Amino acid sequence: MKYENQSQVNVKKDGHKLWVNLNRPESSNAFTVKMIDELLDIISTADIDEEIRCIILSGEGKHFCAGGDIKNMLDKKEMFAGEANELREKYKRGIQKIPKVFDEVSTPIIAMINGAAIGAGLDIACMSDIRIASTRAKFGETFTKIGLIPGDGGTYFLQRTIGFAKAMELTLTGEIIDSEEAKKIGLVSHLVEAEKLLEKTIEMSDKILANAPIAIQMAKRAIKHAYRSDLSSNLELLSAYQGITQRTSDHFSALVAAKEKTQAEYKHE
Repeated sequence: MKYENQSQVNVKKDGHKLWVNLNRPESSNAFTVKMIDELLDIISTADIDEEIRCIILSGEGKHFCAGGDIKNMLDKKEMFAGEANELREKYKRGIQKIPKVFDEVSTPIIAMINGAAIGAGLDIACMSDIRIASTRAKFGETFTKIGLIPGDGGTYFLQRTIGFAKAMELTLTGEIIDSEEAKKIGLVSHLVEAEKLLEKTIEMSDKILANAPIAIQMAKRAIKHAYRSDLSSNLELLSAYQGITQRTSDHFSALVAAKEKTQAEYKHE
């Protein structure tokens, strides 16, 4: 499949990786309707592209994503136009599609957090599978600071990332924390100096790509299923997935490679 830069989301295919950068640096990569549509289209397309085995999400410029555009909120325009029920429907048809798509895709998503991840920016980082942050990054579930709630799905994802008590604290206080605190509470998996962020992200994505793609996708699905199911139903799913993966050619390629101490070449079959 061919990928081209959109007006508010830049995209670059690099082998089995797809680099996806939110591209409104003049507004700290705050969301707009267009950005949401472009992002959803890219992520959905990548998930059915067998050549793409890892997606890296980041932001152009100094910040990852500032969430909602405060200027548009004040002006009651763009995704913030209309009265209460119209806004309710816009959320359902707009930004709330992001958590649904991110939760459904099988392709691993790494959030490369180069700067501030605030509000919906923090939430979309939590919707990703792995978070790698620069020491310059900062994080905040700041909705209550401006009289709002995390309408994009943050109440679901944040507590699954850092636990119920800490998610409650950050949501109710709207406190902005630095990268060290984010690492301490488990919000980010890895914390590196800004100049090493790209290198660390490439290293992590390469580790994922070194494994069988069908197994990676099914393992991700199984972990997500375990979030919201009981042991018996998860074991039932695992037995089905294991039956499938044990008869893939990639499995046998991996076995031969392990025996011969070489790197397997996967065909996604």
